[in-house]
Amino acid sequence: MSIETRLREDIVRLSKSLFDRGFSVGSAGNISAAVEDGILMTPTNSCLGFLDPARISKLDRDGRHVSGDKPSKEVFLHRAFYETRPQAGAVVHLHSTFATALSCLADTDPEDSIPPLTPYVVMRVGQVKLLPYVKPGDERMGDMIRDLSGQYAAVLLANHGPVVTGKDIASAVYAAEELEETAKLLVLLRGASTRMLSSGNVAELKSVFGAY
Repeated sequence: MSIETRLREDIVRLSKSLFDRGFSVGSAGNISAAVEDGILMTPTNSCLGFLDPARISKLDRDGRHVSGDKPSKEVFLHRAFYETRPQAGAVVHLHSTFATALSCLADTDPEDSIPPLTPYVVMRVGQVKLLPYVKPGDERMGDMIRDLSGQYAAVLLANHGPVVTGKDIASAVYAAEELEETAKLLVLLRGASTRMLSSGNVAELKSVFGAY
C-alpha cells in the first residue's frame, strides 16, 4: 500500500470518528493532509462520516485541483497554514459545538481564546488566536492566516469554528479534540471562580514537552 493510499484511508477513518462522536454534523468541517506532491482534502459539501477515499480531492503544490471531487471551499485557509507552517502535515477545521460557542462570545480574548486551563491544551494546541469573521470560503481567510507568519498552530474563526494543525493527520485530529474538550470546560465553568495554569506552569510545560 502506498503512503498516499494509507493517508486517504486515515483521513476517512479519523473523519468518521469525529463525525460519529459529534465533533462534526451534516456537511460541516473539512480536513486536509500534505503529501509529497500536494495536498489531499475532503471534498466540498461532503460529510465527514461518509467519505470515499478514492473521491478525496487532490491538489498540486500550486493549489490546482488534479483529481477526486471538487475540494472544500475553505482551501485557501488550509493552503495558508501549509505555506506558513512547514512543520504542518495536516489541517482540521471543525464546527464543533463548544469551540464555536467561544468564537461567538463577545468577551472571548482574541489573543488567547482558549486560555491554559489544563496542561494538555498547552502541550497539544498552544495559544489560540481568534480571527475576525469573514464568510466561509472567503480568500481573505487565507490572508489572515498568512499574516500570522506561522506563529499559531490553531486559530478560532469568529462565529465559525476552530482550525487546528498537526505534524500529521492523527496529531491534528487529537489536537482538535483537545481544543474542543477544553472549550467545553471553559463554557461549563463560566461564572465560576476558575484557576488557570500560571505563566510559570505554562513555561515549564513548554520547556519539558516542547511547543508545537
